[in-house]
Amino acid sequence: MSKRLHIRFIINPTSGPKSRVNVAARIEQHLDHRKYKYEIVYTERAGHAPELAQEAAESGCEVVVAVGGDGTVNEVARGLLHSETALAILPKGSGNGLARHLKLPLGLEAAIRVLNQGHITTIDTGNINGHPFFTTAGIGFDAYISSVFAGNTKRGLQTYVELVMKEVRNYKHLPVKASINGNTMDTDCFVMAFANAAQYGNNAYIAPMADIQDGLLDVCLVRKIDLVKALHLSYCMLTKQLANADSAEYFKTDHISVQTEEAMMYHADGEFLGESKAFEVKMLPLSLKVLVP
Repeated sequence: MSKRLHIRFIINPTSGPKSRVNVAARIEQHLDHRKYKYEIVYTERAGHAPELAQEAAESGCEVVVAVGGDGTVNEVARGLLHSETALAILPKGSGNGLARHLKLPLGLEAAIRVLNQGHITTIDTGNINGHPFFTTAGIGFDAYISSVFAGNTKRGLQTYVELVMKEVRNYKHLPVKASINGNTMDTDCFVMAFANAAQYGNNAYIAPMADIQDGLLDVCLVRKIDLVKALHLSYCMLTKQLANADSAEYFKTDHISVQTEEAMMYHADGEFLGESKAFEVKMLPLSLKVLVP
C-alpha cells in the first residue's frame, strides 16, 4: 500500500450560515481513509488560520483544507503561499468566491469527494499593500461596502445588494492617479477592482474574463455612477456581462500603483483592511498550489 497523505482540516466554527451539520462527522464518514490520514483543528481567533496552515506546511503536510468562507480561505491560503502544500476548500461561507471560480462543489459531501478524487494545480495570487488576496482586491465603493457588510449580522447576496442600493446614493467618487503598463492616468474613481479570479463571490462577476493562471490582474475601473448605472452594473455582474457595460473599463497588468488625494478604503477578498492614499498591487504568478476537480 502506498503511503497515506497527511491532510489537515482548519475549521472556522463561526463561518457562514448557522448549520446543524457536523462537519467532523461528515469528514470521518466520506474522506478516503486509504488515501489520507487526517487531523482537524479549529480557529480560535482572527489571524489563527495562517499560523495553523503554515505550521502544517512546515511539518510536511501535503494538503490543508480551509473549512469556512472567503475570509477563512484567505487566511489559510496566506499560510501556504510559496509552499509545496496544496490548499483545498470545503465551502461554508456566504460568497465562496475562490471555490466558485475553481468550480468546486458547494455541498459538503461533494466537496469531500473532490478531496478524494481531485488533482493539484497551481494558481496566481495577488498582493495589495502587503496583504495577499486570491480572488479580488479593490479600492473605493466595494471596499466601503465591505466595511459595512462586516458589521452586518445578515449575510448573503440579497443583503449585499440591499446595502449597495442603500449606500450608492451617498458615496462620492474621488480623483486618483494610476500608473499602469508604463502609462499614468488621472481619473475619477468610484471603484477600482483588482481581479485575480472572475468574481467577488455569489456569482457576482467583476471580471468575467479573468484567468487565475495567466500572471495578470484584470483591473476594472468604474469612474462615476448614479443609481440607474448602479442597478445596470449590478445586473451585468450577475449575468457575466460587465465587460460589455459602458460604465466599466478594463486593463490587464501585473502591477499597478495608485495615488489618491484623500484616503480611500480598500479590501482584500472582501475583508476590509482600512484606508490609504497609496496602493501598490501586484501579481505573484503561480504561487499557490490548490486542489481542484
